[in-house]
Amino acid sequence: MRFGPGLLVTAAFIGPGTITTASVAGANFGFALIWTLLFSVIATILLQSMAARLGVATGQDLAQALRAHIKTPYLKALATFLVISAIGVGSAAYEAGNLSGASMGLVGIFPEIGAQIWTPLIAICSALLLYSGKHKVVENALILLVILMSLVFISTLIMAAPPLSKVVAGFIPSMPSGSLTTVLALIGTTIVPYNLFLHSGVLAAQDHSKSDKDTIMKQTNLDTGLSITLGGVITLAILSTASVAFYGTDAGKISAANMAVQLEPLLGEAAHYFFAIGLFAAGLTSAITAPLAGAYAVCGMLGWKNEMSNTRFKSVAITILVFGALVASLGLDPVAVIIFAQAANGLLLPIITAYLVWLVNQKAVMGKYTNSTLLNLIILPVLLLIFSLSCYKLTGLLF
Repeated sequence: MRFGPGLLVTAAFIGPGTITTASVAGANFGFALIWTLLFSVIATILLQSMAARLGVATGQDLAQALRAHIKTPYLKALATFLVISAIGVGSAAYEAGNLSGASMGLVGIFPEIGAQIWTPLIAICSALLLYSGKHKVVENALILLVILMSLVFISTLIMAAPPLSKVVAGFIPSMPSGSLTTVLALIGTTIVPYNLFLHSGVLAAQDHSKSDKDTIMKQTNLDTGLSITLGGVITLAILSTASVAFYGTDAGKISAANMAVQLEPLLGEAAHYFFAIGLFAAGLTSAITAPLAGAYAVCGMLGWKNEMSNTRFKSVAITILVFGALVASLGLDPVAVIIFAQAANGLLLPIITAYLVWLVNQKAVMGKYTNSTLLNLIILPVLLLIFSLSCYKLTGLLF
């Protein structure tokens, strides 16, 4: 067994935003919200495995499947608008944070060189990797970065040595006062809609016509489960480390940018460098996967070829990367774009997940690879939570 496309999902959702959210959760509520992380990982495995199965069974990614199976013209136009707004524009808006996070990590290691130097250098390296159009090169680079990130954050957790009894107790559901927003943020930073497009797109691009699809499905399910579980372990390590270091103290505002420095009193100078390397790896992996996800979504909805070597595909990915680099390098405020993208995401997420579940239940689409009744019963509460999360997000943006 080797890690494959599932690890791209881990690379995508473990970014500076996840590090910040997990750090805040641990600093403010200790180990009490670990159960939220467990739920999020299980829900993500279920949804991503369905998206991956769609790509293998049909040779279409989620965007292409949407375009092919929505027959009503105005509904197709609405779906195209929402996907491009939420995934394409959203990826561009969040790219600034990814690049900034990666550069903050390098500033933590090499403080004599400022972020204004690191950000464009990271953007150029990411652009060259994406423009190569070589799927295996990109995938292998991301796998190495995720392995590095895993080693860093798990090592930091071992250095922090959280009490095992408290970690285990965190798996029992509880809602400390004032924790609702953090609970929803932990779920929202793990269940990411653009990962459904990314995962299905990578697998759809592979030629499975001469392969035993039953074997491919088993390998894909194992890869998805292991990869996303690894992402959950990384997030757990960050949350637990923040809990040991900051819960019950007057640590001030915790963020991905300052957590590395604030760990020094507890774990020593080595922890600062460990966390800075992890932040760099997390920012860089997300900086590469966000343009990829945006390109799969935009090209699929517009009927363009979804191949990394295709000129249009590369142009969309590079445009997303350049926008993020400009915002990060010039200090521009992407808040308006992010709010627009979040609103579109709030509308898109329940629609896209419900449509995905509908697609993988259609024998005309999936053949013998449709969902089982048991899987549909398990996924139902996940869909209900996604709907509630989207309503909460939209309410917060509009009022």
